[in-house]
Amino acid sequence: MPAEDLPEDVLKRLTSERPPICGVAMDRPSIMGILNVTPDSFSDGGQHAGREVADAEAMLASGADMLDIGGESTRPGADFVPAEEEAARVLPVIEALTAKGLGPISIDTRKAEVAKAALAAGAGLFNDVTALTFDPESLRVAAESGAAVCLMHSIKTPKTMQDNPHYSNVLLDVYDALHERIKACEAAGIPRARIMVDPGLGFGKTMAHNLALLRGISLFHGLGCAILLGVSRKGMIGKIADEPRPERRFAGSVTLALEGLNQGVQMLRVHDIAETKQSVALWRALNEA
Repeated sequence: MPAEDLPEDVLKRLTSERPPICGVAMDRPSIMGILNVTPDSFSDGGQHAGREVADAEAMLASGADMLDIGGESTRPGADFVPAEEEAARVLPVIEALTAKGLGPISIDTRKAEVAKAALAAGAGLFNDVTALTFDPESLRVAAESGAAVCLMHSIKTPKTMQDNPHYSNVLLDVYDALHERIKACEAAGIPRARIMVDPGLGFGKTMAHNLALLRGISLFHGLGCAILLGVSRKGMIGKIADEPRPERRFAGSVTLALEGLNQGVQMLRVHDIAETKQSVALWRALNEA
């Protein structure tokens, strides 16, 4: 329909300014650096062992606008990690960075207990791959903390999510699921201004699903929230480009990231920060007045 015929609430969600998240402006492309303090993440498991804080500082110095710290792998087939073990992995890093005045920091967890401790230690964003559905306390913890949240779409659990995922229309189904989670957040006292959304590429999706989501990711602006895109080093790149080694998938990662920027995505979640920052700088020079 013509833009002038859009319902007022739809037009407002599409055109309203996206407020900063944890102090990071959403009116330009931004970068979330990935710091997995896990032994089994698909790309960098164990890579940061013993030097987590130093590596985090290096990521910020390389151009990350935010750090996403996780202590449980959510790769396909990953095993569950108890909350106590997960917290023991992430809290010392968050506390050390906060003591140095470094950040902002996102805690990548699906457990309310871990999120609560991490937010108290200095994290400002609760990034949950289950959109605050795995733990019944997550909505309350997020609301009471005043933190920002990132709602990612996924199905089942990391252990089972790739077991024959099915959608009637993946783009619309994921949109509707995120829309419902935004409503649940608002009902719990979390305003839309504190919410980011992530369509969850690779989480309960086939190759065809991932490509459909990327082709139509601009649809998610209709949710009225900033969009986070996480495609860095993912398996779909390896399959399409015939590259089995995740650490050698930068070119594919940045290709998909730039397509996201072409459709207005606000934040990129990446492993290769300096290289992505360079690509984003060139994209901005070409596309911004």
